Amino acid sequence: MNAGDLSARDMALLRQAIALSERARAMGRHPFGALVADADGRVVTRAINDSVPPGGDPTRHAELVAVAAAARRMTPDELAACTLYSSAEPCCMCAGAVYWTGIGRVVYALSEHGLLLRTGDHPENPTFSLPCREVFARGQRQVSVVGPVLEDEAGRAHAGFWTRATGP
Repeated sequence: MNAGDLSARDMALLRQAIALSERARAMGRHPFGALVADADGRVVTRAINDSVPPGGDPTRHAELVAVAAAARRMTPDELAACTLYSSAEPCCMCAGAVYWTGIGRVVYALSEHGLLLRTGDHPENPTFSLPCREVFARGQRQVSVVGPVLEDEAGRAHAGFWTRATGP
């Protein structure tokens, strides 16, 4: 699937995820945001990255937090009809969380490659070169993926953020 497969509602929800990444940055967090919407486009959960060292939990990526919260509230059938909207491509950990919670679709803005171009070798974000599609391809259940979409828009939250030794 590609960007042409997205509805106006999809684009609006993806922009909400991007806005969450901007909010995360404004709060001194790594600039990532995600939300889960049900089959009717109603937002079920929203999350920002909550993994900033030294006190943060490095597993609290926005995508993982959002899908875990949705899994606590919804049935497996409801989750299968949900979409995760993310300001950036889910990393391999978050892709695993999407898979295990049963979310059926992912729409993301900034690609893993685009993120790596922005973060470089920053010690707080040692980016994997492992697209989420490759993670999902190894599973027994299909997860539909659309992205990257709106990469430049999503990338603005990262502008200048990763050039500092320890973030903002």
